[in-house]
Amino acid sequence: MPKFRLFLLLYTLITAPAWADDGYRLWLKFDLIEDAALRQKYLSQVPTIASTSTHPTVQIAVEELRQGLGTLLGKPVAVKPALGANEKGISFKLNPTESGISEEGFKLQTVGGTLQLIAQTERGLLYAAYELLRRVQTGTSLEKLSVTSSPRIQLRLLNHWDNHVGTIERGYAGMSLWKWYELPERLDPRYTEYARANAAIGINGTVVNNVNASARFLTDEYLQKVKALADVFRPYGIKVYLSVNFASPRILGKLKTADPLDPDVRAWWKQKAADVYTLIPDFGGFLVKANSEGEPGPMDYGRTHVDGANVLAEAVKPHGGIIMWRSFVYEPDPKGDRFKAAYDEFKPLDGKFHDNVIIQVKNGPIDFMPREPFSPLFGAMTQTPVSMEFQLTQEYLGWATHWVYQAPLFEEVLSADTHAKGPGSTVAKVLDGSVYKYPITSMVGVANTGSDRNWTGHPMAQANWYALGRMAWEPTLASEQIADEWVKMSLTRKPQAVATIKNIMLKSREIYVDYTSPLGLHHLMGEGHHFGPEPWLNKARRPDWTAVYYHRADSLGLGFDRTARGSNALSQYAPPVQQQFENPATCPLPYLLWFHHVPWTQKLSTGRTLWNELVHRFYSGAEQVKWMQNEWNKVKKDVDSEIFANVAGRLLTQEKEALWWRDACVLYFQEYARQPLPAPYQKPNRTLEEVKNLVDIYHLR
Repeated sequence: MPKFRLFLLLYTLITAPAWADDGYRLWLKFDLIEDAALRQKYLSQVPTIASTSTHPTVQIAVEELRQGLGTLLGKPVAVKPALGANEKGISFKLNPTESGISEEGFKLQTVGGTLQLIAQTERGLLYAAYELLRRVQTGTSLEKLSVTSSPRIQLRLLNHWDNHVGTIERGYAGMSLWKWYELPERLDPRYTEYARANAAIGINGTVVNNVNASARFLTDEYLQKVKALADVFRPYGIKVYLSVNFASPRILGKLKTADPLDPDVRAWWKQKAADVYTLIPDFGGFLVKANSEGEPGPMDYGRTHVDGANVLAEAVKPHGGIIMWRSFVYEPDPKGDRFKAAYDEFKPLDGKFHDNVIIQVKNGPIDFMPREPFSPLFGAMTQTPVSMEFQLTQEYLGWATHWVYQAPLFEEVLSADTHAKGPGSTVAKVLDGSVYKYPITSMVGVANTGSDRNWTGHPMAQANWYALGRMAWEPTLASEQIADEWVKMSLTRKPQAVATIKNIMLKSREIYVDYTSPLGLHHLMGEGHHFGPEPWLNKARRPDWTAVYYHRADSLGLGFDRTARGSNALSQYAPPVQQQFENPATCPLPYLLWFHHVPWTQKLSTGRTLWNELVHRFYSGAEQVKWMQNEWNKVKKDVDSEIFANVAGRLLTQEKEALWWRDACVLYFQEYARQPLPAPYQKPNRTLEEVKNLVDIYHLR
């Protein structure tokens, strides 16, 4: 057998699944480029790779290029110690003092016939290798290349809400990736594939367990398991972090208290941190959910979040660790406004945290709704770093049966102007430290990965993982560019098919918003499971877990008044932001019902009344799912048959559930609006009571 055919066979066995292309390879899908002329052009530029490094990370970079380019171009790419005189190829240059880039940054440049990969660190060279592969995968020219790239955000993490029993809280793609019962003795090959996928998009950290943390993860038994994962991830530039239970000194240490100001508690955390770093010297630090939704915290002992965060920060600081302290804290006040809770809790504490503490803030003030205004904490914390927390797993976006491309949501939030230090103080600039010179910068995504072969349940949800990594590296990247890259790298390079799929992706989030939460409606889903519509929900363990708490429908109108006449949540923003939203006549329609209780008969900028516009959005949104189906059918011949069938089936479910949302919300709110449906929309063929019964049919409560 010729050597190259043997190479292709071996590479296929190593990197490809044993059946049809089911999405397992994610964006590392290095299939042969069909355009022979383009292949030849690339081959003339990168026929050889030169490297003598024995560093594991550089060796990974070399091997990724060798295998990736070899299968993309249909010809082996040789690896040798050095390029000869006038020989074309790829060279690696490690220069710790290279100017114009950060320690993780890189340069790609063509010098003579050589394509140079230059970086200060081995991690930078790995990122450069993946960038080169991305350019070949997407058909980008390598001629006269001159690229300089550094991540705008230092810590680019996935937060896994995985439990030690193998389940995933808010997980919709199977069980946990981490097989705790096998670790540390057996390392599943998927751990390496996970590391490859993350390194390829610039993610450099992972929190492997649930924020509702079991203290068990700090036992010697589980730390050995975490160490095994850290050893796999390290060569890919990925640090491991742990969520911790604040009551661990009492649970594990058998102390009488977990009071952060108790000397024995402080000593316990210092010793535990030392134990962790002895096992995992490059351990990243701890993530903490405290005094939120029943989780223990410093307030149990009359202490503050500062007291709690700082005792942990002191424990990890000698080892270079950080504390990520979540701001998702809210009291069950039936007369209050949960919107205001995080700001009211943390703004007074600004500047009191140690310098290795970062406050992790959800993108909006409530809880990962399909659309939220940006959290007022972005721009308000002038002395304490804040991190962005996006949710990739589709807890409020239809789980794994609805196609929702989230990059437009990320882009909407990151480009929002906080006006914290004048116009142009975008959320992205707050996060990257441009506005307040934060010493730590971070962006995280609550992971949507699981044990399903395609990693994310819905094949198209892979794009959200990809988008998080790309936008954490460069927050100003456009949703369209990211979609273009992902489609070409993961699905197809056929131009018309790429354009069609991109179009669906870019419209999918707005379609979902229209049939579930138009005009700023929010929190209409069922209690607990957070799936399906229950706008009538008026009883729960907490008032702010009901739907009526938020939509406030009555005979007069709809929406939550957050102006000075209502809860005054708008006062938490800078004056220019307040001015943008405070007048219902000029408030952008996507946020209208977030900030105003609007009369049913109020005429909007669309020319329709509030009621008529609501009906129009619910109906047109559901109808657009049929459009998504028709557009997807157009690419059948250009994408893998298994992936096509998978998505097509989920779109059928999405259509059924979109109609469920439409009927539930229209019939429910009609009882308050007391108006007929405007033409041309026909009344649903089921009653409100019949729709309510679907909750039981779906076995959700």
